[in-house]
Amino acid sequence: MTRKATFSVLMVALASAFVVYSQLDFPTLASAAPAAAVDTVAAAGKPAMPDFSALVEREGAAVVNITVRRSLPPAEDRSSPKRQGPGPNFGPFPFGQPFPNQPRGTPQAALGSGFIIKPDGYILTNAHVVSGNGDVTVKLTDKREFKAKVIGADPRTDVALLKIDAIGLPTVHVGDPSKVKVGQWVAAIGSPFGFENSISAGIVSAKGRALPDETYVPFIQTDTAVNPGNSGGPLFDLDGNVIGINSQIYSRTGGYMGLAFAIPIDIAMDVAGQLQQRGKVTRGRIGVQIQELSADLAKSFGLPEPKGALVSSVEKDGPADKAGFKTGDVIVEFDGKPVTDSRELPLIVAGVKPGHDAAAKIWRGGKEQTLSVTVGELQPEKVALGDDEQSGTGKLGLAVQDLTEAQRQQLEVSGGVVVGGVDGPAARAGLRQGDVVIAVNGEQIGSAKQFKTLLDKAPDGKPVALLIQRGDMRMYVPVTAG
Repeated sequence: MTRKATFSVLMVALASAFVVYSQLDFPTLASAAPAAAVDTVAAAGKPAMPDFSALVEREGAAVVNITVRRSLPPAEDRSSPKRQGPGPNFGPFPFGQPFPNQPRGTPQAALGSGFIIKPDGYILTNAHVVSGNGDVTVKLTDKREFKAKVIGADPRTDVALLKIDAIGLPTVHVGDPSKVKVGQWVAAIGSPFGFENSISAGIVSAKGRALPDETYVPFIQTDTAVNPGNSGGPLFDLDGNVIGINSQIYSRTGGYMGLAFAIPIDIAMDVAGQLQQRGKVTRGRIGVQIQELSADLAKSFGLPEPKGALVSSVEKDGPADKAGFKTGDVIVEFDGKPVTDSRELPLIVAGVKPGHDAAAKIWRGGKEQTLSVTVGELQPEKVALGDDEQSGTGKLGLAVQDLTEAQRQQLEVSGGVVVGGVDGPAARAGLRQGDVVIAVNGEQIGSAKQFKTLLDKAPDGKPVALLIQRGDMRMYVPVTAG
């Protein structure tokens, strides 16, 4: 076949492909987005598609770049932005981005994003972006840089509030996550891999998504491309309102694979308000361990449908115990809010002010009853700081806390400590927040205090063998102390 004939065949194929493409049924978005926020682009005979340029122009100035510099001992260079670790690397995790190729012995610098919520310098970001002691620098789109003060951070929701010394700053518009619909367009602005003020777009994949070890956040799941450095940045709807904070991704590689999770902005704003007023977050508790109610369990309890939270244990002398709760009760409503899924109950209880008398509707013995419980206060997590309280993570770079009795039963372990923070050598070895350390150099761990004592005995420069449990898998991880 001649070159001219080949060219003609290709042109015919391209023309045919164009006809097929033009007949695809794309959703029309013109009615969903005001022209002031997101424009739509439409050609003759084609459905409208969103144009996010107006959103960037209007909201982009309120998105900031965050750099955190922490001093660390000499270590191997970080030559890759991907998360490294032993075994399969598949799961949800935060994605603050360390600078690659840092020379040995230099301070570690991590990148993240944030956004301005008040014109006098209050900024929201993720708690993991600013975790550990370090110098926090905020850079605006007009190239001005400010040293930021961490007003407070809440690891349970991964929300942190920063303050810079500035006035008259542009702010974002806060939206209503309850109005978000699965399938609607959204956009993220942040600093992936340090590329400031980058925008990516996608759709909402799911709402109210629960993740392992994340009790208090019903995440918004999207397929918006977010990567290391996007952490703490805003998720916008088509009207230019912030509906969430980009917090985690689900990945085998540490990079974007189509699953991203954002903290609903109403939860984040509530946390920010408490941090500004009191420097901490107060949550309610009643002292029960719950589990999912399957269809078979619902039938065994005589429930018409599997809705509610099944009580698997009651803390002795806790608020629920005093109120008369028993193992086998199914909580179907709490403080006037229906409990359709077990994952909803912790969030509902946490939102109740401690000391408040709440009515709980339960299913017991084939009928519904109502109990009155005085809600207690959820105490802050007790974290062992290791030998270096200045860094908060000790010479291995690990902050740990005692396992609760409920956690021990769930994990089927007699002892151990859960990792609440990772830095330095431990991070380079691949340990993650939520890992459970079972033993140190072959010696079983019973408490965070014992863990610290064993680390104190470990000589600097020699590896420490940590036996950890991650999900259903156990593995040994060597970490070099100091």
